[in-house]
Amino acid sequence: MLVYNKTKEDFSNDVLTNNIHNIVSNQILERTGKKVADNELRSFQNSLQYMDRVLNDGDIPEDCGISIEYHLPQTSKRVDFIVSGTSNSQENVIIIELKQWQEAEVTNKDGIVKTRFQHGVTETSHPSYQAWSYAALLKSFNATVDEDQINLYPCAYLHNYVPDNNITNESYNYYLEKAPVFLQPDALKLRNFIKRFIKEGDQSNIMFRIDNGKIKPTKSLADSLKNMIKGNQEFVMIDDQKVVYETALDLALKSHEKNKNVLIVEGGPGTGKSVVAINLLVELNRRGNMSQYVTKTSAPRDVFFEKLSGTKKKVELKNLFVGSGTFINAPKNAINTLIVDEAHRLTEKTGFLKRGNNQIIEILDTALSSIFFIDENQRVSVGDYGESYLIEKFAKERNINVTKLTLESQFRCNGSDGYLAWLDNTLKIRETANVNLNNLDYEYDFKVFDDPLALQQEIFEKNKINNKARLVSGYCWAWDSKKNSNIYDFKEEEFGFNMKWNMTDYGGKWIIDPESVTEIGCIHTAQGLELDYVGVIIGEDLIVRDGEILVQPSKRDKGDRTVFGWKSGIKTNPAYWKPLLKDVIKNTYRTLMTRGMKGCYIYCKDKETSEYFKNNT
Repeated sequence: MLVYNKTKEDFSNDVLTNNIHNIVSNQILERTGKKVADNELRSFQNSLQYMDRVLNDGDIPEDCGISIEYHLPQTSKRVDFIVSGTSNSQENVIIIELKQWQEAEVTNKDGIVKTRFQHGVTETSHPSYQAWSYAALLKSFNATVDEDQINLYPCAYLHNYVPDNNITNESYNYYLEKAPVFLQPDALKLRNFIKRFIKEGDQSNIMFRIDNGKIKPTKSLADSLKNMIKGNQEFVMIDDQKVVYETALDLALKSHEKNKNVLIVEGGPGTGKSVVAINLLVELNRRGNMSQYVTKTSAPRDVFFEKLSGTKKKVELKNLFVGSGTFINAPKNAINTLIVDEAHRLTEKTGFLKRGNNQIIEILDTALSSIFFIDENQRVSVGDYGESYLIEKFAKERNINVTKLTLESQFRCNGSDGYLAWLDNTLKIRETANVNLNNLDYEYDFKVFDDPLALQQEIFEKNKINNKARLVSGYCWAWDSKKNSNIYDFKEEEFGFNMKWNMTDYGGKWIIDPESVTEIGCIHTAQGLELDYVGVIIGEDLIVRDGEILVQPSKRDKGDRTVFGWKSGIKTNPAYWKPLLKDVIKNTYRTLMTRGMKGCYIYCKDKETSEYFKNNT
């Protein structure tokens, strides 16, 4: 999305009026509905004046293009400053990461530095890594860049930074060569860098074409897994993802019996938790650090097994991807690193027989280094036990060092932070400013269907593209077809179609099997995985009355184990069970409604609930 796109001449005039910061911030508000914070406003005011001085050269054409705060497609990231134009008829784009930093510290982590932010000194991506990764993402996502052979030249400008041996330390040479960094005295060097590639103006609306150009097919983790296991880089990690990855790698490699470490990584849907986890699994094992990927839910593991078939022996795969109940009788400190994805789904005991001590404790005791990826708003069962405070508590009781980080960069839902914020606000999970979908930072296809048959047909049509569209539902209908395959669970007289719950024939591979689009998935076969389009049937376990979200666990089918024991719980301890049930049911639909990378379509069994979603879009 182009927030600001003008010529160099127009940009200079906007700076001259001392109003460039307000112009940009107003454009951001108009395009995304987000108000720019005061400190970011000051940053615009300062940095853009420096860029105006750099561009104040007759050899840089007045009609070259200037773009500010360009939103990278399918992500929540923005490029600070772009100059576009041509050189000998070759179209070129210069990507400039602007920083007001005055100092930085070298770290032993690849592409990571320390610098001071508003709340203290923090590790972050080196500006050259950041600029390079943004260019790599743009090339990965945008077909126009490739097809039109548009060259991208990333760099960073730290106009307040006095040169030292930190920001240009030789340990960062790999990224400095890909994206040079220009410091306080380097304005002329940056000017010459621009002049090398921008000799003529932008007569062909380069950035407009890129912004409105074709988007490459989105890579999913499952589809990229085979190449990742071979050690190929399939995803460029950006900003907080890079910090988490390098921190986890560092902690894992230096952990031993007398220096055990835990890393807790909190992040919402689509922030790259699973991508970082798989990258860590591959790299740690490549370095001889015995590591395993752990999930409570079998569906992600089954999908990974299927995608990796033929690359490794089955026994090797089963040693790489394991269930969270694996460590009941494991020797202490037997494994170097356990990477726990969907850690919010961990249970206190294992299985129906409630075996073992405590899954969190068992993992902590078994591994020298434990990495927990967690989103507490995806706890979808009353038995879900994984919470950050418990992991931290048990770790400290065992004198294990604890580090906590957060993932915020958004890749799911077309990179739209706005859709996720709207969904949280609409489901009353957290209050946000996104009361409707009018100002999404990226277009996301959301529709409310009155007719469930029309929803089904829409999903069938979307699935013809690449087998990445599925219907899912809350567990409000009995799974009768499990015992009698001749019975339909979703019947024509109610829905206009006959369909079954996801059959056990597929195991956890329901979400990728080409034939499974004829069946309806549930939370257990969808969580931790992603689609392009998801159709969600919202049962009467979640209804809206006079704008208030209400839950009715009695509308869940009696076979649903995620609310098992709710009747006795309400009687014996209503203060605990009532908010728990509300969270579980709301989180279930939040999780289902964030499986789609490009779109989410819903049908609500309850009409007032349907009107509520319509009125809030």
